Amino acid sequence: MKFCMITTFFGAHSFGGDAAYVDRLCQALCRRGHEVHVFHCVDAFNAVRGDHPLRQYTPTAGLHLHPLESGRGVLSPLATQATGLPLFKSKALREVLDADDLDVVHFHNISLVGGPGVLGLGANRRAVRIMTAHEHWLICPMHLLWKYDRKACDKDACLRCSIAGKRPPQAWRYTNAVPKALGHLDALVFPSRHALEEHRRRGMDRWAPLVHVPYFLPDDWSGGVEDHEPAATARPYVAAAGRLVAMKGFQRLIPLMKHLPEVDLRLAGTGPYEPELRRLAEGLPNVRFEGLLGGDGLARLFRGARAVVVPSLFPETFGYVVLEAFATGTPVVVHEGGGAIRETGAESGGGLAYRTDSELLTAMRRMVHDEDLRAELAARGFAQRIGPWSESEHVHRYMDLIADCRAARESGRRLRIDAAERESHAPTVARATLRRSDPV
Repeated sequence: MKFCMITTFFGAHSFGGDAAYVDRLCQALCRRGHEVHVFHCVDAFNAVRGDHPLRQYTPTAGLHLHPLESGRGVLSPLATQATGLPLFKSKALREVLDADDLDVVHFHNISLVGGPGVLGLGANRRAVRIMTAHEHWLICPMHLLWKYDRKACDKDACLRCSIAGKRPPQAWRYTNAVPKALGHLDALVFPSRHALEEHRRRGMDRWAPLVHVPYFLPDDWSGGVEDHEPAATARPYVAAAGRLVAMKGFQRLIPLMKHLPEVDLRLAGTGPYEPELRRLAEGLPNVRFEGLLGGDGLARLFRGARAVVVPSLFPETFGYVVLEAFATGTPVVVHEGGGAIRETGAESGGGLAYRTDSELLTAMRRMVHDEDLRAELAARGFAQRIGPWSESEHVHRYMDLIADCRAARESGRRLRIDAAERESHAPTVARATLRRSDPV
């Protein structure tokens, strides 16, 4: 089959996150003999990259890259941001979307590569069209339901929030652009039930079928480190990783390390908030900054940790770091305000959830000192990684979705979602509650 992936960031011109999923999906499809083409916007990456380094990236056999450069520089993504249309990229995109040999068109982060207008572009109406909502972009102009760069969104104030966030206005959000665009899709896919329900509450299921398909990791992502005992270290440590921005919550974690002098915190990642985080870590010799780590380095870091802490303050749509921790046989400690982080990290059985700083401190102490608890959580998390979050299971569900979409289209009907997918999913969560015997 011939697949076309359309996304804003990819490969060397990416920041991780949704680009990591697109890359892993492309590689999985190529390993199974499919032909995959990826269109991504270099103009957009250059416009927002700041000091972020280019990633080392070599496409796998069968993967064809089509970097879009308009010659207009930052004007190209600005035009898309303002109008919700591909504009300077439309000619290149239309050529591929007109081709009658495409079997599947999969849209990902389209915010700056084409906006909602790209979903209906092209003359090929035979190909199945799906989109994965990696962020909350369809319902939030700031993408993340993170308000004024300081708190989770509690009520709509989109125009003021956009101005405060220095985002250009998006007049198209006040038109029927999104409903019209979603009408071209056979399915709108979400990596977590939490993200799906956030969009269902806002009526997105009126315009496209909403489907839950969780992320995955390639079978060899961790390089086999989970099969070996972690390297002995002089001191136990907890790990954390992610882009160093305020919404990731690392500023809540770092000061707590003064209460855990016997434990190190090793934090991987780069980002604009790093100077502030380093300031918070001054005088704390047990806080170490690891910089930007690749897959192998991150796997080794996680494997040796007593736990991976995910203190996200905003509603994430999945949280790859949880899955990466599980892949190395390491449990997690997650913030309940992190949206799908609660679902993937605690409801899955592979970690502890916390609400307050005291509960976070307690959870880290328990992970360091309670070996039985840690081993039990690690086993549950690893079971998720080799089961529903494995590459084979993901590709199986992905190809079934495509077949179902094609069958629905041929019958002239809308894709029907199994009733089980509509049920709320809220099993018991292991929470890090304080007990009388726990020191503060």
